[in-house]
Amino acid sequence: MATSTPSQKIPLDQYSPAALKAWIKAQALQLGFSDCVIAKPDAQEELPRFEEYLKRGYHGDMKFLEENLEKRADPTLLVPGTKSIICVRMNYLVETPKPRYVPDEPNAAIIARYARGRDYHKTMRGRLKTLASIIREKVGDFESRPFADSAPVFEKSLAENAGMGWTGKHTLLIQKKSGSFFVLGELFTSLDLPFDSPATKHCGSCTACIAICPTQAIVEPYMLDARKCIAYLTIEYKGIIAEELRRGIGNRVFGCDDCQLICPWNSFAKKATIDDFNPRHGLDQISLLDLWHWDELTFSTKTEGSPIRRTGYQSFMRNIAIGLGNAPFSHEILETLKQTRDLHDEIVQVHIDWAIQEQVTKSHERLNLL
Repeated sequence: MATSTPSQKIPLDQYSPAALKAWIKAQALQLGFSDCVIAKPDAQEELPRFEEYLKRGYHGDMKFLEENLEKRADPTLLVPGTKSIICVRMNYLVETPKPRYVPDEPNAAIIARYARGRDYHKTMRGRLKTLASIIREKVGDFESRPFADSAPVFEKSLAENAGMGWTGKHTLLIQKKSGSFFVLGELFTSLDLPFDSPATKHCGSCTACIAICPTQAIVEPYMLDARKCIAYLTIEYKGIIAEELRRGIGNRVFGCDDCQLICPWNSFAKKATIDDFNPRHGLDQISLLDLWHWDELTFSTKTEGSPIRRTGYQSFMRNIAIGLGNAPFSHEILETLKQTRDLHDEIVQVHIDWAIQEQVTKSHERLNLL
């Protein structure tokens, strides 16, 4: 980590803005960020698309998205005095997946790759605070505030307008040399820094992400219906998941990576440079039945410091129940579901009953083939 001693401190107004910007980017890379760009605090262009998204109801139960629209569009209203936004990203892959391939492992519990290790929000905010401290040691005091998916910020739009990448048809940011397996963070600052230029789009005529989506949640290019999206359903949504979506969810118990795995640009995906994303408790290779045997205390213990805790125990078990229903017929699965049904709340029981019926149906189909 590169830092400066107090004796090296030079007044801010004696720095060339371009030189300071280049120095800040170098410090960001040394801290483990995969990229760093400087964005203008203006996201007005994103507002019409977002308002259309809300108008269609695609945000589901995420009512908080309806709030603070003016602050999303104008970051200076969120943090007064903001003159520039340092946008960073962190790669989170631990292993590079096979290009353009979605694994078929029906008895495995699939957890989105970003969520298998430490909660990135904590990692991101901590390193952004460190970056701010390093800059202060160099130039003296200035106002700053870090964010990591934790406030009304159009973070993808800000990063895109500063050249970090472009928004793909799956609505995620794509970087030409690194794909899309990364998370974003921002440091709002009062520093006068030159802004970076926008990126150009490179999806072309490709619609692989739209075609692969298990629940057809990408309703048109660049527009996602969260009410059908597996990430929303398994993380944010707490109710009964519509029956017509359950088979599409498959064995994905927390999030979904399919639209990224199939994307041609992720042939260039880079691995994480820090250990925080390393899987904990074998979550990259755990079975549905193994997870089903977690009680609430085990869930609380093994999800400490993990983004998985966000979904809550009962919703997590709901997701696993769906996965067990979608698994190939297994006498062990069927009997386990029956024996443990009464341990869970009414919402989970609805999904257990469905899973039992799915397993019974597969058992009958199997007998008919004999």
